[in-house]
This record gives sequence, structure tokens and C-alpha cells, in this order.
Amino acid sequence: MKECLSYNDVLLLPQYSSIKSRSEVNLESRLGNKSYTLPIISSPMDTITGTEMALAMEKAGGLGVVHRYCSIAEQIEKISYEGIRAAAIGVTGDYVDRVASLYSAGIRIFCLDVAHGDHSHMEVAIRRIKDTYGEEVHVMAGNVATKEAYERLSKWGADSVRVGIGGGSICSTRIQTGHGMPTFQSVLDCSQSEYDTTIIADGGITTAGDIVKALAAGADFVILGSLLAGTNETPGQVFKSKKGKEYKVYRGMASKEAQKDWRGSFSSNEGVSTTVDTKGPVAPILDDLANGIRSGLSYSGARTIFELQGKAEFVRQTASGQIESSTHILRR
Repeated sequence: MKECLSYNDVLLLPQYSSIKSRSEVNLESRLGNKSYTLPIISSPMDTITGTEMALAMEKAGGLGVVHRYCSIAEQIEKISYEGIRAAAIGVTGDYVDRVASLYSAGIRIFCLDVAHGDHSHMEVAIRRIKDTYGEEVHVMAGNVATKEAYERLSKWGADSVRVGIGGGSICSTRIQTGHGMPTFQSVLDCSQSEYDTTIIADGGITTAGDIVKALAAGADFVILGSLLAGTNETPGQVFKSKKGKEYKVYRGMASKEAQKDWRGSFSSNEGVSTTVDTKGPVAPILDDLANGIRSGLSYSGARTIFELQGKAEFVRQTASGQIESSTHILRR
């Protein structure tokens, strides 16, 4: 039986560094024919990425993928701004008409957003989009958990693949279905493939250090949900408790609440809905993450993500090591 590691199970070994300032570290990563200065993508969830988050991500040097849980007209309205834009679609139902309408509105990055991407529906959708629009469009497919699935999606024509199943903080897929794999292990396995399709680590990331580990393991980008939840730019109403505390809803798109809202009913319940405290603007959060990632690269003596991936050395840590790695003063 294979042993699978999560982000908390590993650490990167510090290495000799001649980097004198974090400003020497370049976080640039490519998605298709465009370079991004921040290797972070905001999740295509209806409580994470709408117009405001997409604009904020673009301003920070990353990418926001506008969610698909609305009508075609509503989705187009959410992306009716100038700049580099990306939209999520499904692989059944209205996806052909949705792609056509989004393409006419100027969208060239399409995220085929399904929970189980290693599926015949995904093959049909990727091939149909690529046969129609060719290399004019970037197809981001997923999600998958294994190297074999990553290679299938690559073979079908995906330009990038979202890697990770069941790792999200509001995802209950592993509990409900018994399936999944720690995202760190999935990324590490996929990076060993002969295919060089862009890898996007999705799920299980809770700190800047996790992002560094994902990039070192072979990811080109990471997708974030919970770390961005509750910020001003996320869609949704701000609620106030009796004590004056402000909060927003954050929910998995496979939760009962989300499914009922966007299709009127629910089937398999593979997510939860909760609330998170409001956090203010997203820009300072992204700045803090970027600084943490730069520091992480400097500890490996790497000035670029590519250099990090070539130099990275991982070690396993025990449960005691995990406690020592945390800010453990409150445990005394």
C-alpha cells in the first residue's frame, strides 16, 4: 500500500543562499502565453471569485477565475472589465453555449471546473473546445489526484491541470466517498510525469509555507479559497452578530446550500457551508503571502520557482516535529 504525504508531513531543508534581499526573488510563472508575477489563482467558488476578486487578483499579479454558478448572462456581466480574464465552465449541460458566449465576450482562459476531472465527460469537453477554438484558448482542466489522471487530461488537450481532490477546508469528499489523496503527494506524483502541462495545486493550503512546498514539489501555481475568504472582494453579504462582529459565508460548491442555490436541489453532499470573520481588503493578504513565498525561496537559495524545483530537498517530520514547527507557545 502506498504511503501518501501531506503538507504538514514534510519540510524543505534550508540550503546555502547568496540572496541578500527578497526583492531578488522572482515569483513569475507562466500560464499559456502569459506570465504572472504572483503564482496564485483565486478559486472559482461563488463565495470567493466574482468581479471584485478577479480585479484584485489581476492587480496583485495573479489570476481570478470567475465562478460558473449563475446564468451565462450573469457570468458575462461579472467579467465585463478590461484585462486578462478567466471563467469557469462545466462539462455537461450548457457548457458549449457558455463557452461560445464567453469567447465572444473576450474570454480566452476556460476552467473546466468539476470535482472529478478524470472522467469521460472531461475528455469530450476538452476535445470539443480545442477542436473549435484551437490554441486561441487556454483550457484549465481538473480536478485530479493521480499522475495517470494528469497524463490523461494532458493527452486530451488540457493546457493546465488542477491537482488535488478532497483537500479543501470546506470539502468533505474524502469523508463522504472515501476517495482522494493528500494534495502535496498528488502534486509530487504529477511532477514526475513526462508531460509538462502546467500543474496547479488545489486544496489543503493553509499558509505561505504550504505554497512554497507546493511550488517546490512541482506546481506552477496554487489555487486558494479559505485564505481569501471573508475579504472585502469576495462576493456575498456582510452579516453582523449581536455583539457587532462582522462575518461572511464561505461554502463548498458541493455543499447542500450551494447546490440548492444554483440548481434548486442537491445530490451528493461533499462540502460544508460556514461563516468566516471579515478580513478587510485582500491586497495585504496577498502581499503577506508573496513575502512569505519569497522568503521560502531564499531559504533554498533559489531566485525563481524553476530554480526552487531543481534545488528543493524534502524531509519528513514526525508528529512531534509538526508541533515544534508550529507557534507552540500556547500549548504550554
